[in-house]
Amino acid sequence: MTPKILPQFEFSENVLLARAPAKINLSLLIGDKRADGYHNLETIMAKIAFYDELRFEMTENEKLEFSCDGLWSPDGKENLVYKTAELFYKTIDKKPSAKIKLTKNIPAGSGLGGASSDAATTLLALNKLHNEILNEGIIYELSAKLGSDVSFFLNGPLALCTGRGEKVEKIDKKPDFNAILVLPDINISTKRVYEAFEEDMASFNSFRLQIREYIREGKIDIIQKMCVNMLAKTCFALDNRLALLQVKIKEITRLPVCLSGSGSALFVVYDGKDCRDIECFRREIDSLGCYNIIIISNEW
Repeated sequence: MTPKILPQFEFSENVLLARAPAKINLSLLIGDKRADGYHNLETIMAKIAFYDELRFEMTENEKLEFSCDGLWSPDGKENLVYKTAELFYKTIDKKPSAKIKLTKNIPAGSGLGGASSDAATTLLALNKLHNEILNEGIIYELSAKLGSDVSFFLNGPLALCTGRGEKVEKIDKKPDFNAILVLPDINISTKRVYEAFEEDMASFNSFRLQIREYIREGKIDIIQKMCVNMLAKTCFALDNRLALLQVKIKEITRLPVCLSGSGSALFVVYDGKDCRDIECFRREIDSLGCYNIIIISNEW
């Protein structure tokens, strides 16, 4: 059974309920290192129906209250939601007057962009609560300050992201897919993966030309099946448990098994022609002892 698609924002009395969707990378190409220490990259990202949840309430107290439930995110001022709210109020030159609660479902260190999505959703939600005080251009400027992937989550559901990830070109074709998302209890830091990554500009340029052509032709389904992630080799070398899990899932599904971001989430895109029984696959993968397995769809 595919997940229910839910609206991103819902008002309930004086409370704004917001959902911050995760993303998967349908492709991820890593180029040369930039002067700022980041790598140039080209990636197609798609929002998926798997969410963190945020609750926003305006208060009469001139302070920012924040709490977080969940196993995968720091509480208090170290959380990116808190930092985003601080930046928002500083930008509009007002003292904070909000109570925010984050319920964390998207694991940190999974390559699903949970923290970036939380930040983008916080910007949009606070702007709604303050009568759209900031225009779209300023919201995008703030998002670039908060993290490379944050800008993507302001729009979507499908986009080509370049630079260090902050340059977003919306892809108009609606990505119609379902997938099995596997969340193993393995955490490999993004910093560690990038430090171990070895540049391969020949592969970068070759894949770039292919993928750009498929985008022009609207053949997103072919890009999904290519399953290109140039960080995968490095990530798997750093933790062979993840490499072994990928092999085992591929043996079960007989479909490409892709890594999202720098890991550790794995996903398998499927359709009725390729899949005997998705619940059967889920049970077989679950028998491998994975931490969490869910069925996802495109977010919109």
